Amino acid sequence: MMKRQLHRMRQLAQSGSLGRTPETAEFLGEDLLQVEQRLEPAKRAAHNVQKRLQACMQGQSGADMDKRVKKLPLMALSTTMAESFRELDPDSSMGKALEMSCAIQNQLARILAEFEMTLERDVLQPLSRLSEEELPAILKRKKSLQKLVSDWNTLKSRLSQAAKNSGSGPGLGRGPGSHTTAGNKVEMLKEEEEELKRKVEQCKDEYLADLYHFATKEDSYANYFIHLLEIQADYHRRSLSSLDTVLAELKDNQNQADPCPSMTTTPSSRVYGVPLQSHLQELGRDIALPIEACVLMLLSEGMKEEGLFRLAAGASVLKRLKQTMASDPHSLEEFCSDPHAVAGALKSYLRELPEPLMTFGLYDDWMRAASLKEPGARLEALQEVCSRLPRENLGNLRYLMKFLAQLAEQQEVNKMTPSNIAIVLGPNLLWPPEREGDQAQLDAVSVSSIQVVGVVEALIQDADTLFPGDINFNVSGLFSALAPQGTASSKPASEESPGGSSMPTPAATPAPAATPVPTATPAPVPAAAPAPALAPATAKERTESEVPPRSASPKVNRSLPETAAPGEDVARKRPQGSHQKESLPAPTDFSCFLANIFFVRLVNKLFWTKLEQLPK
Repeated sequence: MMKRQLHRMRQLAQSGSLGRTPETAEFLGEDLLQVEQRLEPAKRAAHNVQKRLQACMQGQSGADMDKRVKKLPLMALSTTMAESFRELDPDSSMGKALEMSCAIQNQLARILAEFEMTLERDVLQPLSRLSEEELPAILKRKKSLQKLVSDWNTLKSRLSQAAKNSGSGPGLGRGPGSHTTAGNKVEMLKEEEEELKRKVEQCKDEYLADLYHFATKEDSYANYFIHLLEIQADYHRRSLSSLDTVLAELKDNQNQADPCPSMTTTPSSRVYGVPLQSHLQELGRDIALPIEACVLMLLSEGMKEEGLFRLAAGASVLKRLKQTMASDPHSLEEFCSDPHAVAGALKSYLRELPEPLMTFGLYDDWMRAASLKEPGARLEALQEVCSRLPRENLGNLRYLMKFLAQLAEQQEVNKMTPSNIAIVLGPNLLWPPEREGDQAQLDAVSVSSIQVVGVVEALIQDADTLFPGDINFNVSGLFSALAPQGTASSKPASEESPGGSSMPTPAATPAPAATPVPTATPAPVPAAAPAPALAPATAKERTESEVPPRSASPKVNRSLPETAAPGEDVARKRPQGSHQKESLPAPTDFSCFLANIFFVRLVNKLFWTKLEQLPK
């Protein structure tokens, strides 16, 4: 037994190329040997492609048209659209579009079902027969032939050995009976050999016929894959034709319908949340639309509003104002009566800029200027940083600071000093660029917030020095209906102090529309006056003096008495609806309060950071 297995392994080792076995190689020519080598790869290819194509089918395999369509995802989408369409107005644009989309999804589902049925009939089933029936039958006959040839060779070896043994029998001294037995055995082996040879010849003829048949049908098998591409192309052409027809009809219906008002107006993305330069270039403006519109509305009716920029407006009113600003800026008159909503819209625009108005690139320069203690050096540093701003940013910053300086002139009534304005508006004008934050950078946030407030406060206080010249707030002429009388910020040259700051005069403050009521007007303080020249400080003012110093402003009178006469309080206040509060902190108290909050948070943050760094 072991000798036969060794002989078999030797035959396999002596075989030629892949698929060429010694049992069959002796019967095949070179052409048929190449055909034989393609049998196994062809079977694997047909099997793998058929399985993968079957996995790509979306419908139920073997089902009829109706059952297959119901199982398709496109049909489920069509059903969902039909259910949604019933809830809409059939005459609306969305209803019409949804109705036609439902119909086309149904049509696409049927086209897909037809495609899958054709694919299954003309490609999948032939490939399945090829890989499961035809080629396996040829390979099975090949194995049978190999076994018969192997058995035949073995039998011929036995016959040869028996003939040798029979011929050498008399010479070994055996009897005549043993010689007769050996001769009978040889005869039996010859008969077996003849029978096996006949079977080999028969199997060989059948195998050769199978190989010739496979060789002649290889082109037909290749056509299965070509037919697959043709079926796919036809499916996509039919789908595309249906979609083109429906799309053309939908567009015609959409063009015939009245255009939606929201589609004909300026989109909000062109106003809020876009870079300043892009907004100005797109609309052909020098001053941003929200800045000019909000400033003119506040100049008209909001300059004496108490807590302006500090009190929040209603969210719905603010949202409607921003939408109107973007879509129809000519219809803003209705919002003039709500100054807090207007101020909120201005703050929102500044906050939503991708880059702050005072730019990321100059952030460190602003911080260095704010850290200078000497007022003259700080003013000179601020002038140098302003000169490096881009033209668009400088123009809008100048426009805004001129307005805020006028707003601060009404601080006795609106309670908004330059310090208070800087606290609420500073974080919207300048903030640090986003960096991969290390702990030191995070700890410096509170410090930088205080420095930003100092920068903005100095810009408001020294607006006439940093941004000299008059300004016409109605720069575009688009908001003439909103602009109050005398919207130009003008200061006579004789009123400018040597330090560059200008003093407010009674003539510079526009008279209110209502009947004038006498108010207490503080005496102006010269710009160069030293701190001791101020009125004696009260307890609250002494508390404020402990806050880190800011540049003194000639427009801020810090010697106001703590209390005013009851008649004066009534004259200063107007009914403000939901925005009016019963009592508000004095400007000095408010700025001191916020500064103390910043300081306490900074100390607390630094304490815990150092504590975490201590070795455990």
